[in-house]
Amino acid sequence: MTVKLPIYMDYHATTPMDPRVLKTMLPYFNDSFGNAASRTHSFGWTADAAVEKSRETIAEFIGAKSGKEIVFTSGATESDNLAIKGAAEYYQSRGKHIITTVIEHKAIHDSCKRLAKQGFDITYLPVGENGVLDPEVLRAAITDQTILVSVMLANNEVGAIQPIAEIGKITSEKKIVFHVDAVQGVGKTPFNVEEMNVDLASITAHKIYGPKGVGALYVRRSKPRIRLVAQMDGGGHERGNRSGTLNVPGIVGFAKACEIMHHEGAEENERILKLRNRLHAKITDALDETKLNGDEKKRLISNLNVSFAFVEGEALMMAIKDVAVSSGSACTSASLEPSYVLRAMGLDEDLAHSSIRFGLGRFTTEEEVDYVADLVIKKVKVLRDMSPLYEMFQEGIDIKSIEWAAH
Repeated sequence: MTVKLPIYMDYHATTPMDPRVLKTMLPYFNDSFGNAASRTHSFGWTADAAVEKSRETIAEFIGAKSGKEIVFTSGATESDNLAIKGAAEYYQSRGKHIITTVIEHKAIHDSCKRLAKQGFDITYLPVGENGVLDPEVLRAAITDQTILVSVMLANNEVGAIQPIAEIGKITSEKKIVFHVDAVQGVGKTPFNVEEMNVDLASITAHKIYGPKGVGALYVRRSKPRIRLVAQMDGGGHERGNRSGTLNVPGIVGFAKACEIMHHEGAEENERILKLRNRLHAKITDALDETKLNGDEKKRLISNLNVSFAFVEGEALMMAIKDVAVSSGSACTSASLEPSYVLRAMGLDEDLAHSSIRFGLGRFTTEEEVDYVADLVIKKVKVLRDMSPLYEMFQEGIDIKSIEWAAH
């Protein structure tokens, strides 16, 4: 089989839309184009019925009790902002302490920075070398002023899966609001908001083969009922949580993407895991001085983040330009700074700069995996042949002990 170029291996940044999702959306662009908030005619009723059905489908996908707990947004970033700022503003009379981790998405970090300017106290917890948070470190950080904890389900760069159920047990005991950025992990690792005591959860369609521009925030309605201060004011849509005309085609597509993942995810994940392991094995069998970043087992099945010592990540990406990969998260890939996630996990700057994130998914083939593995191996060898540091390393010289002369 001939491999078609370019090859997409950046499924963490976004996923191609499943054709079945697009087919479900199409009628809502033309025939059933009504505004879901128009309650006086059939066009609005049809749109509203599609939205409410979609709520139930998405709620079932994440283990929520009711579709009424699903608040639609424009995507994960808005969901994160609404969760962090909305909860902080509503519960600030109880305290102004928020706990998160050093490896959260920028949407969480920047929301916390905004709140810090408003007088909130933010604690950023460290993670281990494997990228995983120790729940006991979280427990020790809680004070009588803590009102909100936000921990991602799975990291977007290294795929590290966090112990959400254990954290949820702690926050539930302490009666602290628990938010989970579930964007990267949902559908790829077990996640159930009821079973894990999650109060708020951010998800988005475009990471699970749905359309861009539509997401949701799960907001618990009982035991306890969670309240938010709206961040988008207007017509009071979404039970007052988020004003704005609903993206009906996007919402319908989002629900279809969840439905497909719900029914086919287990089998799909098994296949992707085999491909991921095949890619990793081929690379490590052929190359020395590679490092897997993140936990070998507590990681997303789709994620392979590898550092290639003595090779600049950007140079390798240019050398394999027909393969779409990433040297960090898509939101920060324009920066030449090394990944803050890898640095937080203890990687030195050189290794952090040499990392490549491979993201596999629904449409990745075995032929593509073999092609990419062979290409990466070939190009790493070429780049290392050009590296005086690699030559010195092979001669047994301790690179770290060298004192470089300043000019």
